[in-house]
Amino acid sequence: MFTKEDFSFIADTVTVSGAVAAVMDYDLMPAVRMERIVDQVRRATRWLIQNAGNHGGDAARLSVSGHSAGGHLASFTFTGGEQAIAPKSAFLLSGLFDLKPLQSSFLEPLIGLTNEEVRAFSPLNMLHLAGPRITIACGEEETPPFKQQAAAFRHHLATQGCEAASVILPGANHMTAVRDMGIPESTAGILLRRTIEQS
Repeated sequence: MFTKEDFSFIADTVTVSGAVAAVMDYDLMPAVRMERIVDQVRRATRWLIQNAGNHGGDAARLSVSGHSAGGHLASFTFTGGEQAIAPKSAFLLSGLFDLKPLQSSFLEPLIGLTNEEVRAFSPLNMLHLAGPRITIACGEEETPPFKQQAAAFRHHLATQGCEAASVILPGANHMTAVRDMGIPESTAGILLRRTIEQS
């Protein structure tokens, strides 16, 4: 429900690390469906690869990161098949990797997820590329489903031969965790910087 401007503070950590930050927007449900949102993220990522050099970046050293719905969407940059983009590294913070619980959550009237969307766009159902170094994190004070999904997704990736680590952020909740991504010396900031350095 937010815009790229709301998360521009994350660029502080990215640029301190010597990288170029690109924060993307995407259309929101229910005005569009999940298929279009995932396509927008993939197309934006490909555009970044094609144009990185024009903005001082190195397309061969792409890393991706995202929080909550952004963590879910960032995972689609390293799914298998012809849509694969294959960043060098990924930082997925408090991500949603199984969409089924959303159908019985307070968000259901706002997004109206279909059973087909749950099946097709839950990362826990998908094949992922083994190339990127992936860090999956969530806050110590997050609700149990976030912790359970983080653990399940790390296990899912490991069974596919992916290099994935999971981290619990001490004292962090769903909102302080993303805030801390913009603070280079915080635990989340350090993990983001490490993700960039691994790319």
